[in-house]
Amino acid sequence: MFIGREKEMEILNRRYASGKFEFLTIYGRRRVGKTALIREFCKDKKTIFFPAIETDARNNLDLLSMAIYACTDPNSTARPPFERFYQAFDYIAEFAEKEKIVFVIDEFPYLAESERSLMSVLQQMIDHKFQNMDMMLILCGSSMSFMEHQVHGYKSPLYGRRTGQIKLLPFRYSDMTKWFPSYTPEDLTLVYAAVGGIPTYLREFSEGKTVRQNILDALMGSDALLIEEPSNLLKQEMREPKIYNAIITAVAVGRTKLSEISAAVGMDTGSVTKYIDNLISIGIIKKEVPLLSENKKKTVYLVADNFFRFWYRFVPPNMGPILSGRMPEAFDVAVAPRLPEFMGLVFEDICKEFLMYNDHCNPFIITRIGQWWGGDPVTKEQRQIDLVALPHDDREVIVGSCKYRNEPASLSALDRLKEDAEAMGGRFKRTYYYIFSKSGFSSSLIDMARSDGQIRLISLDELYGRHLS
Repeated sequence: MFIGREKEMEILNRRYASGKFEFLTIYGRRRVGKTALIREFCKDKKTIFFPAIETDARNNLDLLSMAIYACTDPNSTARPPFERFYQAFDYIAEFAEKEKIVFVIDEFPYLAESERSLMSVLQQMIDHKFQNMDMMLILCGSSMSFMEHQVHGYKSPLYGRRTGQIKLLPFRYSDMTKWFPSYTPEDLTLVYAAVGGIPTYLREFSEGKTVRQNILDALMGSDALLIEEPSNLLKQEMREPKIYNAIITAVAVGRTKLSEISAAVGMDTGSVTKYIDNLISIGIIKKEVPLLSENKKKTVYLVADNFFRFWYRFVPPNMGPILSGRMPEAFDVAVAPRLPEFMGLVFEDICKEFLMYNDHCNPFIITRIGQWWGGDPVTKEQRQIDLVALPHDDREVIVGSCKYRNEPASLSALDRLKEDAEAMGGRFKRTYYYIFSKSGFSSSLIDMARSDGQIRLISLDELYGRHLS
């Protein structure tokens, strides 16, 4: 069953109906649902769909020939494959003169790497034939660095030819209700924490099971499909998976500064930075500096991908119980007690999403959002603010506190947030205080918010109830 992606489908259908040549790229990390999106879009359209593979150019050309004939001449089984790629593309152009067609090359980087002249040939075909036709060309790829630099880059033969692109991202927390409509808000936060918004992983969860049982079956069983997924992805994406594995492990257990990561993996900071940049490019690691600060020494690194963060935190330390079949008993001792602390960063991301996609509920249009941390100039105490959101002129600010706890947030949370905001300095004309809470709010805090328009309280139920577009 195909779920979501309404915005992306609208873009594709609008482009298809333009009446002119459209050349789109669709790219994103593995398992994010690129092929599923394209197949859903193409299911009622005349389509040449070619999934390239890691092989030589001759084999890929043979497979492309088969895909072309399957669409354009399905009754022919004895036609010889094309001898050159330009012949295959020229055949497609001739067919497109008679009938509107969608031409898809899935995993385009595999094809381009097997035939170095391919992009130049495709450029010539676009410039001299395709651009004059009512047809659609889609190049899809999981190697984001290849798509962004080799296809989109200004040195690419294809530069300036595409008419649009879709960078397909994981589903947001607000999309979780589409996958599991009967789950409670707390259930959905745990699903999101365990596997993020990756469709392939979400399909391993069954709404007929508890979230605990889903995690055990999909991630923490000796036969679990996802138990080796991070290792497999690193082997597919990276040339030195052991080094990347060591870096992710270090960050996942709390070594967030470059010097700490370097010490953990036994490499100098310059070398480690190159590996970290690659992990950032595929969305596994993220770099953060305090908003409103230019001090690079305050840079920290976090695991951005929820699934990787959950796996590295809980799977390797419990491999013994997993392999011996004792994980159901060990889960309640080794995982469940650590979940509240683990959920903190996940909840912050959910709250950040709420702010970013609900501008109509905010006092201004947000242009920058992040965290802030630093020293209090008065008390010299180190302070941190979970969420800081700014408009274009930085004259106002939203500061947010995210409480994923089993007790209601109280007035003390507001008092602490105000103290933290003071530590940023009195640079803002107006400050708004947002408190997000898993377990609601005390009556005194609710009364305070009712009397002060600069205080906003957002419950987990409200985060759950807003179906963002």
